[in-house]
Amino acid sequence: MFERLRELRKEKGLTCEDMAKLLGLDTKAAYSKKELGRTKFSLDDARKVSRVLGKSIDDIFFTNKVSLKDTKRNTA
Repeated sequence: MFERLRELRKEKGLTCEDMAKLLGLDTKAAYSKKELGRTKFSLDDARKVSRVLGKSIDDIFFTNKVSLKDTKRNTA
């Protein structure tokens, strides 16, 4: 998920600082933590990101990719 978010942000030519401003966050670090998965996006923030990037919330925050690690964990 977070890799997809970073890719889409960069495709739009936006920096973490730009995203922080668009979301009304105080610092670029606050946004970076969200993009890195260290803090969660609120639904309101997810909607804002969706609008800014021109993609659906599903396209940004959900993926069909399943890693080998996930598969092993689910079958153990």
